[in-house]
Amino acid sequence: MSNSIKLAILGLGTVGTGVINLINDNLNELKRRSGHDIIITEVGTRRQRDDIDTNIMQNSDLMAIAASDNVDIVIEVIGGTTLAKDVIMQAIKNGKHVVTANKALLAEHGNEIFAFAEENNVHVAYEAAVAGGIPIIKVMREALAANKIDWLAGIINGTGNFIMTEMRDKGRPFTDVLSEAQELGYAEADPTFDVEGIDAAHKLALLASIAFGIPLQFDKVYCEGITGITLQDVNYAEELGYRIKHLGFAVRRDSENDGDAGVELRVHPTLIPQDALLANVNGVKNAVLVNSHPLGQTLYCGDGAGAGATASAVMADVMDLVRVLGSKDRDDQSNTGHHVPHLAFIPDQLSDTPILRADQMVTGYYLRVHAYDSPGVLADITRILSDAGINIDAILQKPAHKVGQVPVIILTLPVVESQMNLAIEKIEKLETITDKVVRIRLDELA
Repeated sequence: MSNSIKLAILGLGTVGTGVINLINDNLNELKRRSGHDIIITEVGTRRQRDDIDTNIMQNSDLMAIAASDNVDIVIEVIGGTTLAKDVIMQAIKNGKHVVTANKALLAEHGNEIFAFAEENNVHVAYEAAVAGGIPIIKVMREALAANKIDWLAGIINGTGNFIMTEMRDKGRPFTDVLSEAQELGYAEADPTFDVEGIDAAHKLALLASIAFGIPLQFDKVYCEGITGITLQDVNYAEELGYRIKHLGFAVRRDSENDGDAGVELRVHPTLIPQDALLANVNGVKNAVLVNSHPLGQTLYCGDGAGAGATASAVMADVMDLVRVLGSKDRDDQSNTGHHVPHLAFIPDQLSDTPILRADQMVTGYYLRVHAYDSPGVLADITRILSDAGINIDAILQKPAHKVGQVPVIILTLPVVESQMNLAIEKIEKLETITDKVVRIRLDELA
């Protein structure tokens, strides 16, 4: 192998351009750390760019680049799950290592892609796919390799975190903050993936597989967005000592827990204590809290998106692969001989631990019930909860918003969701209840 490592960058949007700038800015540092010249030989772009070095070949034929003899590592930052998948599979087939920031592609097709990479003795690296510049993939695959991970909780979508922060700090309604997020470039023109939790669910599927050694199962992630969160609920949560965050949870439940054994994969708005580590991660920042044994809780926080943060994660993967290529050249080891498995566990050791259904999940709850201001209402509600085996932690009755109607806020201890579903159904049938019960899950993160 020559002393040069040749890169192809497919896609010259924010991230692809950021990678080029990072390499140009830190060229000497990269060589000092790797012992190799790292050069960009080809870029995939739909139109010719005048701002690209003339020594770099520009080509709109991405499949040709993925097969080129002039490329060692293919960096895929085009996004999507169709062309991106075809290009990555072409690169793998031609013996190229791949770096990708494409969480949707990996969450939905990663099992197939990783298996094909193993067959072809190459690696697919994806640090940039989750939480931008935070090295959470490397931490969980390597630094926590000796730990048993019990659960993780993450703010893994900056747009949602920005919206919830603005609602709380400035008392602004959801639609107002969403419009600003779009103007600032935090949210797309169609913000569905962000505000409905789909983006976070893609990332959670990856984190859960690494944490528990299970195949990728995006289709089994429970997903709930923040579009229904009101200022009323944000303020009530604050009054009770909690904050609402849009979180992703991956939780290992064993037979000693209440409920069924298995893994919970869920994304939803959550009340967490105001002094919890994640409660003070604000704006567009991302953070992942990991609870493992024997280490305990550790928090990883930083920029979850943007050119610099994502390019940093991409190049961290490139540097790992440069070392793999270098070790192969020195001692004739296979490409996979010096690398951590894609999902942190040996492929044939991935487990078939069941993913729990939504009605099997165990959480605490915030309930907002609107009722007529008449005798016995509260007694009826608490009786229904008690009969369902649900323990109440706190009750707050607020002044009437409408004549003769009062909101009652109830916090519960953890309970299996199926029990809560039955209780809410019975509460809503009471003649004194004037509207649907608002429910938001609650977690103490302990």
